Parts: sequence; structure tokens; C-alpha cells
Amino acid sequence: MSYVVGITGASGAPYAQTLLRYFYRRKISTHLLITKAGLQVIKEEINLDLGKTPKTLEKGLESFIGEEYKKFVVLHDLEDWYSPLASGSFETSAMIIIPCSVHTLSAIATGQSSNLLERRADIMLKEKKPLVIVLREMPLNTIHLEHLLKLSQMGVHILPAMPGFYHHPKTIQDMVDFVVGRALDVLDIPNDLYKRWGSS
Repeated sequence: MSYVVGITGASGAPYAQTLLRYFYRRKISTHLLITKAGLQVIKEEINLDLGKTPKTLEKGLESFIGEEYKKFVVLHDLEDWYSPLASGSFETSAMIIIPCSVHTLSAIATGQSSNLLERRADIMLKEKKPLVIVLREMPLNTIHLEHLLKLSQMGVHILPAMPGFYHHPKTIQDMVDFVVGRALDVLDIPNDLYKRWGSS
């Protein structure tokens, strides 16, 4: 089993980092796509400059994910149309975009494929494979809601980055873990990142 993880320019880099580290610790095969805006948000929110060249990205991802991340994670260039992710014949279990910007939401809802991330999302739709969107935006306007409704009707899992509080979070990481845990639930990946309602 392998998963595609997309990171875009919405606020929420800690969500992506927590998910990727969870996959890394469990040796889950991952195909990673990061937009330029996603790199900027990671720099702003985690104070980690992943750089722009393959060499700097490789070093930066060691800090972002783990030192031996390349054993389980393949980073794809957004402009690499020879990537296997550009084809529907390349099988992956599911795709999650975390966080997802409204720009990327709009591109997916309107069938655009201007980069490899959008193309892979379009493939997941046409192949009727699981696609999870962790949207990070507020407030939402009518256009956003229409796009979300359209994608929901196509079977996309819409998971707004809205942490719960019934588990009495003590830290920001507790709130991040709640959202990532719910995302893993949607992907049907067992996890104990958060205290479930009714559990002792």
C-alpha cells in the first residue's frame, strides 16, 4: 500500500509534518508533492527552510520527516509529467492533501491539472479512488462551499482542519494530533493519536 500526500499553501504545515512522521515511523510508502506556497508556509510556521533545489530539499526533509525518510518517501517534482503519479495506471491506495488551500480546492473542483498535485487529484477522481482534502480556510464563501459540495458529491472526503476539545488538549500538538488522527481514520489507518469519545 502507498499513499500520496500533497502539501499546499494553506496554513497548517504542522498537520502535514505530523502525518508524514506518522507514516515514516510505520514505514508506510509515501509519494510526496509540495507546492511552492507549501514550502513558504512550512518556512513560516515551522521555521524550517526546505530550500528550492533537490539537494536542499533532501536535507530539509530529513528535519521535516526523519533522517532516513528516503527509504519510504518519494518526493516528486510538480512539473515532472514523466512521474508515475501522472498516470492513472500507477496504483496508489489513497491521496490526502493536507493542508489544502482554496486555490487547490478550486483547481480540483474545476478539473484543472496545471501541476502534478492537481493532476494526481484528478486521477483519483476519475479512477474513483479515495481522495481526502483537509481544507484550512475561514470563513468560507459561496464559491468555496459550491466546490466542496461538488467534490463531496463525487465521493471526496472533506475534512476541515477543525480540532475538537472534548479530549482536553494541553498543547498545540494535541490539537494537531486530533485532526491528523481523524484524517488517518478516514484513510482507514489505525491510530491512537487522540483520545476517542467515550474512551477511558
